[in-house]
Amino acid sequence: MGMSLASLLYPVIKPLLFRLDAEAAHELTTRMMRVTHSLGLLGREAIADGPPVSVMGLNFPNRLGLAAGMDKSAAAVDAWSKLGFGMVEVGTLTPRPQTGNPKPRLFRLPEHRALINRMGFNNPGIHSAVERLRHRQAKAVVGVNIGKNFDTPNETAVEDYLICLRATYDVADYVAVNISSPNTKGLRDLQSENAIRSLLIAVRAEQETLKGKTGRTVPVVVKIAPDLTGEGISDLVRVFNEVGVDGVIATNTTIDHNSVRPHKFADEIGGLSGEPVRKRSDEVLTAFRAGLRPEIPLIGVGGIVTGADAAEKRRLGADLVQIYSGLVFRGPILIKEATQMLVDRHGK
Repeated sequence: MGMSLASLLYPVIKPLLFRLDAEAAHELTTRMMRVTHSLGLLGREAIADGPPVSVMGLNFPNRLGLAAGMDKSAAAVDAWSKLGFGMVEVGTLTPRPQTGNPKPRLFRLPEHRALINRMGFNNPGIHSAVERLRHRQAKAVVGVNIGKNFDTPNETAVEDYLICLRATYDVADYVAVNISSPNTKGLRDLQSENAIRSLLIAVRAEQETLKGKTGRTVPVVVKIAPDLTGEGISDLVRVFNEVGVDGVIATNTTIDHNSVRPHKFADEIGGLSGEPVRKRSDEVLTAFRAGLRPEIPLIGVGGIVTGADAAEKRRLGADLVQIYSGLVFRGPILIKEATQMLVDRHGK
C-alpha cells in the first residue's frame, strides 16, 4: 500500500487546521472526511498491512483501530475504514442526545503531542447513531462505545447502559462500556468493585437475552482509566475474571496533568491524552494482562504517536490497539506506520 492521498495532503492542511479552535478543526476534519469519501477521493478500501486477525470471535482486517471520541456520532465510519483502520469505535453515545460541557472544552498541546478535553459525552443520542450505522458499508469492525447521560444518577446508571446495549445490538460488531471518562461527574465511581460488578452482571444478562432473541453474539468490552491504583486494578481484574467480560480497553484519558506543566493549558479541567499518557497507559495494560484470564483480550490505547508505540502495546499483551490523539498530530501516515509495525515477524 503506497502513500494515500490523505497522507500526502495532511501535512499541507495541518497548519490551517491548527489555526482553528481545536473543536472547530475536529468538526471540519470529520466533514472533510465525509465529503472526500462521498466524492470517491479516498479511493478503494485501503485496509491492508494485515493479515486479518480473529479476536472476540470477530474478524479484524488488521490490528489497528480508531478510538472512541473521534467519531462521536458515527458520521464517517465508511471514510475512516477507507483510511486503513481495521476497527472503528464510535461514540461515546448516551440514551438521550446531549450537548456536553460548555465550550471551549478541547485544547491542543502541540509541544507535548497531547490533547486535553472535557467534552462531556456530547452526542446525538444512541438511536440517531444506530440509524446511521444501519447503512454503513465499511469492511472495518465497528464498535459502539456507550455511556450514561450526565443527569442520570449512578444509582440508575445501569438502565442507561442497558438502553444503549438494546438499541445498538443489531448493528454493532462489539459494544464498549465506558465507565472511565473523567468528564461526566461521578462516572468513574462506577469503576468501584461493587458498582462495576452490579453493572456487568446486568449487562451480561441482557447480552444473553439479546443473543437469544437475535441469534447474534455481540461482544461487550469495558474501557478503563489509566488512573487506577494497584488495589483498584486488582478489584477490577477480580470482577472481570469472575463475571467474564469479552475484552478490556486500556486506557482512557488521565486526570494527572503533571507531565505537561507548566503549559498554559495544564490546569484546564479534563482528560489528558496523547504522548504524555503512554507510560501510565502501558503500565495499566501490563498489570491487566498479568491478572486477567489469558482468554480475555486487551485493546491497548493511550499515547500512540509512532508505529513503534503501537508495537510496544502489542508486546505488552494487547491483541488490538487504537489511536486518536496521535492521528491529530501525525495524520494518516500514522495509520500506515502502525499497521505495518503491528505485523510481527511471524506475520500474525
